[in-house]
Amino acid sequence: MPAQRLLLFDIDGTLVRAGEVGRAVFDRAIDMVLGYVPPGRVRMSGKTDPQIVREYLALAGLTRDDLVPLVLKQLERELADAADELVTGGRPCPGAPELLAALSSDRRLHLSVLTGNIEPNAVVKLAAFGLHRWLDLEVGAYGSDSEDRRKLVPIALRRLRALRGTNLSGTDVWVVGDTPRDFDCAQAAGAHCLLVATGGFDADELGGLGADAVLADLRSIEAVASLVTSGL
Repeated sequence: MPAQRLLLFDIDGTLVRAGEVGRAVFDRAIDMVLGYVPPGRVRMSGKTDPQIVREYLALAGLTRDDLVPLVLKQLERELADAADELVTGGRPCPGAPELLAALSSDRRLHLSVLTGNIEPNAVVKLAAFGLHRWLDLEVGAYGSDSEDRRKLVPIALRRLRALRGTNLSGTDVWVVGDTPRDFDCAQAAGAHCLLVATGGFDADELGGLGADAVLADLRSIEAVASLVTSGL
C-alpha cells in the first residue's frame, strides 16, 4: 500500500469566514440560557466551543459545569437557524474550495477537519459553502470531542483507523490552520503544520512559531500540494 497522509483543516479563518454570524450565535445561545449576555468580549480564535462557553460564563461570574452542555446545545440550534444568514454574511477563505477540490483527487490523501466547532456546527459552516463534499467528516475531530484542542489529532487518527482501516502516526498528519493554537495541537501530536494568515493573525505573528510553512492564504494550490505530499 502506498504511503498516505491525513490532512486536518481548521474551519473558521482557514476554510471559511463566518462574518458576524459566528459571534452572534454565541450571544444568542448565552442569552437563551442565562437570560442575558454578560458584558465583555471573548476572543474566539483557535479556541474550542466549550472553551469559549466557559469564558462567557466566567464573564458572568459562573463556573457551573452543568451550563456548558446547555449552551452548546442552544448554540447548535442557533447556528442551524442562521444557516441562510451564514451564506449571505460569510464566505470561503481565498483558495479554500479550489485547494480542497484539487487535493481530493489524490488518493494518497485523507482530507478532514480539526476544529474547535462542535460537530453539528462544523457541518453547517462547511455545507453553507459546499466545502463538505471534499472532506471525510466522519474521521474529523471537533470541539465536541474534547475541550482541549491538543487532544484532537489523536482522536482523528483513531477514527481514521477504526472507520477507514488506515493506520497512520502523528508524523503522517498535516494540520492546516490560522492560529497559534493550531500549531500547538499539531506540535503536541508530532504532526506537521501549515499556517495561513487568513484569520486573526498576520504572517509575521505566525512566522515565528515554528510551523513547517506559513502562507498568506490557500491560493497557492501547487505549493500546498507539493508541501503536504513531500516524501510520498
